[in-house]
Amino acid sequence: MACEPPYEGMTVVRVPFPFTDREATKVRPALVLSSALVFGTPAGHSVLAMITSAKHSAWPLDVPIQDLAAAGLAMPCVVRMKLFTLDHTLIRGRLGRLGADDAAVVREALIQLLDLGESVA
Repeated sequence: MACEPPYEGMTVVRVPFPFTDREATKVRPALVLSSALVFGTPAGHSVLAMITSAKHSAWPLDVPIQDLAAAGLAMPCVVRMKLFTLDHTLIRGRLGRLGADDAAVVREALIQLLDLGESVA
């Protein structure tokens, strides 16, 4: 079941690449990182991370997705710490949501990426 923007954090969505509204795009998965309440609704955008199969390359802090079914993905993928914001009008729908274990690893990778120190939870 598709949900409408703003999307909650840790939701896997489909986005056009390149990130435009032109017809010559490929739809790819991405992970919503931002809070719908704090950022998504007021900004009309979400902060996302790339999701890729990454068969031929690695990137610092790649997070392999273990629960593909929950995420709505058909093949092995990683959350890649290539971050971007995207207008909600360009998000093409919801695929799934990261499982709790995958979401925890992504949060830890973000703490390292942004040099936030230890988690406060």
